[in-house]
Amino acid sequence: MSLLKNVGTIGGLTMVSRLFGFVRDMLLARALGAGGVADAWQLAFQLPNIFRRLFAEGAFASAFVPLFNRRMAGTDDLSQARRFAEEVLAFLIPVLIVFGALALIAMPWIAGLFANEGIESDPELFDLAVLMARIAFPYLAFMSLATLFAAILNSLSRFAAAAAAPILLNICLIAALATGMTMGEGVEARRATGELLAIAVTASGVLQLVWLWAWARRSGFRMRLRRPRVTKGVKELGILILPAVFGAGVYQISRFIDLFFLATLPDGAYTFLAMGDRLNQLPLGIIGIALGTAILPALSRHIASDDHDAAQRLQSNAIELAMLLTVPAAVALFVTGSAFTRAFYTGGAFTLSDAMATGAVTSALVVGLPAYVLIKVLVPNYFARKDTRTPVYTAAAALVLNVALNFLLVPRLGVVGLALAGSIGAWTNVALLYFLLARSDRFRLTARVAGRIARIVLAALLMGAALWYAMPYGAGYYAGSVLERVAAIAALVAVGAAIYFALAAALGVLDRATVRRLMRREG
Repeated sequence: MSLLKNVGTIGGLTMVSRLFGFVRDMLLARALGAGGVADAWQLAFQLPNIFRRLFAEGAFASAFVPLFNRRMAGTDDLSQARRFAEEVLAFLIPVLIVFGALALIAMPWIAGLFANEGIESDPELFDLAVLMARIAFPYLAFMSLATLFAAILNSLSRFAAAAAAPILLNICLIAALATGMTMGEGVEARRATGELLAIAVTASGVLQLVWLWAWARRSGFRMRLRRPRVTKGVKELGILILPAVFGAGVYQISRFIDLFFLATLPDGAYTFLAMGDRLNQLPLGIIGIALGTAILPALSRHIASDDHDAAQRLQSNAIELAMLLTVPAAVALFVTGSAFTRAFYTGGAFTLSDAMATGAVTSALVVGLPAYVLIKVLVPNYFARKDTRTPVYTAAAALVLNVALNFLLVPRLGVVGLALAGSIGAWTNVALLYFLLARSDRFRLTARVAGRIARIVLAALLMGAALWYAMPYGAGYYAGSVLERVAAIAALVAVGAAIYFALAAALGVLDRATVRRLMRREG
């Protein structure tokens, strides 16, 4: 399939999942509000979720896919690839069981590291956070196994099943929230809702694992359980995965570090960052994760066959498509973030001031949105060559800067400073990744692509200026009735999209030739 079709398949289903996520967070804001039980829930959910994104979706997938594709290269016989996957599965299961058991035992200590003053000062709330974290933590083990099957399906160019799996998480959480909201109001009802949410998280992990296992079997990839052994393939994966934890997961590592700084901030900071990140994750998931997932198998095959021109073309197309879609999304959310947070979250226990605080966090987060997407696009170039050291060095440099900026900005700007520091760190990582690729002649932007990116940025900035002037006209509707909110946000989206795509066409960055080039089939 072509890059555009693959990204469309993954991104479209990811968008469905993210829309379900918006419904989930809208219900969450109304049911739990900000602070108190809401912060305890966000802490409990972040612990397995950050580990999932970091180890399972980030490091494991990035290290596994090139090794798996190398065993498939040049043959229709899947026996070597299947044996490798079975060896990895056999080793992964006991590791996850031991790690999960240790985490459950140490959960009061782990939660104590990241709990803010509001949670720590209330023993009952702290115990609730620990309980919810313990109930939800097995989600990590189920999702790590599910990621193995997702990586196999993606390597077979069966992207839809893996992209659809996260929808199950949001459906489970929405069902838990809907049940919890029937219990009435008050602290006890919120506590019960939190426990239901934790149960729903683990249940969704089981469902996603079964879903992906079934699709792998349906695709003809039937695996059997082997005795755990440290084989040559498992050892090779282990060597790659340790640095890949750092290289592929800089975004999640920065979120993990953020938990330390969040513990120093007032009540509500956990919720503001989580709700703001939901808006940031919409384009990041639809575009960034879709692009990174789509190009890694094809890039691995091009590099394995020593087809430098095809690898260069694929990487250039991915960067251009990333910038074409993420730069306008970042500019639009930076300008209109408070409008979106007021429309989506205000109501019930979530106040207008909570929504405005979340809007400010959103604007700071999206400063780094294109950078996070470009990291997803550039890092596969290293992993496809089994070079996991270089992304470690670039990520380490970015994280050092991120932490230094946290000390500088958080005391002055609070949670907004935390978000802004992460964005600056992400751009630093992008600059280093690209510089080292260019210096080693692995990838270099052509003058044509660089010129097109400059015109994309110009079109997005002009669109942002138009939205800046248009946004005040809907100020009375962003926190109004449901119909008023929908109409006001739809108007903003329509105005922004119309202006951007008209400018992109006028400036020559969106035409038939571009679409045909992105539709070209990749090996």
